[in-house]
Amino acid sequence: MGHIPERMCSVCRVRYPKRELIRIALTPDGIFVDRDHTLGGRGAYICKKTECLSRCAAKKTFNRVFKRELKAELYDEILSVAGKGE
Repeated sequence: MGHIPERMCSVCRVRYPKRELIRIALTPDGIFVDRDHTLGGRGAYICKKTECLSRCAAKKTFNRVFKRELKAELYDEILSVAGKGE
């Protein structure tokens, strides 16, 4: 069995296998939910636990991570991706 890359949730700070997390990517074109983990640019991750998702939206965690104001629609998209289990 090969190496399984791990990443840390930006909210709870727990490490998980990379594919179990939702990736948010900061690219030259903007900030996107990276559903396939293939976009270039700086990435930040969040786990799919309900408490992390609600804390992320309430405290606007990714505004701090990326040092810029994110649209509320992005937080809504994160919640919808987590709900679908993608």
